[in-house]
Amino acid sequence: MKKAIFLSISGVLIVVGVLAGIKFLQIRAMIDQGKQFVPPPEVVTAAQVTASSWETLLTSVGSLEAVQGVTITSEITGKVAEIAFTAGDQVNTGNLLVQQDIAVEQAQLRAAESEAELARLEYNRENKLIGKSIIPQADLDRAQAKLTQAKAQADNIRAVIGRKTIRAPFAGRLGIRQINLGQVINDGQPIVTLQALDPIYVNFFLPQQDLARISTGLPVRVTTDALPDQIFTCAITAISPEVEAATRNVRVQATLANPEEKLRGGMYVNVAVVLPAQKEVQTIPATAVLYAPYSDSVFVIEDKKAENGSPAGQVVRQQFVRLGEKRGDFVAVLSGLEGRETVVSTGAFKLRNGQEVKIDNTIAPEFKLAPKPDEN
Repeated sequence: MKKAIFLSISGVLIVVGVLAGIKFLQIRAMIDQGKQFVPPPEVVTAAQVTASSWETLLTSVGSLEAVQGVTITSEITGKVAEIAFTAGDQVNTGNLLVQQDIAVEQAQLRAAESEAELARLEYNRENKLIGKSIIPQADLDRAQAKLTQAKAQADNIRAVIGRKTIRAPFAGRLGIRQINLGQVINDGQPIVTLQALDPIYVNFFLPQQDLARISTGLPVRVTTDALPDQIFTCAITAISPEVEAATRNVRVQATLANPEEKLRGGMYVNVAVVLPAQKEVQTIPATAVLYAPYSDSVFVIEDKKAENGSPAGQVVRQQFVRLGEKRGDFVAVLSGLEGRETVVSTGAFKLRNGQEVKIDNTIAPEFKLAPKPDEN
């Protein structure tokens, strides 16, 4: 009985040992196969490091301001008798905007004009009599003073009527009406805004270290997210004579033609001052860069030497670079590349140093220095 149990245990151990040996040999074969496995080349797109001549730009964020802009207000208290404009109208200088009630003033003016006419007649009569030495000179002087006083009274009433007749001080576009017909408005109460939008000012700030590089007449490019497909061009027309002590920035103003009034006062814009000098840079597609906190890098494609009869190919080498300005789809490389290299333009995120690659530029995107918004 004991012998049978011993034989059974021995048989089980032998079977387990055989299975373990087989499994060990299988794992070892898999390890050896893994060591000998060479991954296929990774398909990437490539681009040559390019020497380019870029414009020298001074960029800033600015705001638009109407050349002339006011809020039309009432000079004196009165009731609104007529509103002669519609919100958003284009008006010319002197166009009637609001007429306040002037019925009392008109009646007073008629009385004052009658008094002035009577004073004129009396003065003429006294002037004839003084020539015949019938009256003393003092009577003529009193008649002349009375005439002057009567004319001044009439002029004063006309001035009140003029102040109650509100007209456009200059040509421009009106804003939103802030009064109603029949409303009694007080002096200084807003009625409507008036803005002259063509041309329009572009105000922006530049650091004081750029002061020596700018002058009036330099071209300026203006863009805004309100009109993303348009670039407006103008020129610097004024530079502030003082630098702000708080920010050490100098205020610059350009004047921009705005015939269609697409731009409005108060809008913020992106500004680029174009300097005469251009700078030479080495550029690569921005998609070629692996951005990292410690340093940015690119993968440079190099030829692989054939070894032990294996075919030659191409491998990548990770190269750290220092980047400069970015424009469109390209970025400038300040250091790290010599200018003759070919770098991986897309697919760099899936590569490792020394990995074999295969270039296929049929799937490469088209890189542009000034892409349109729908292509960016």
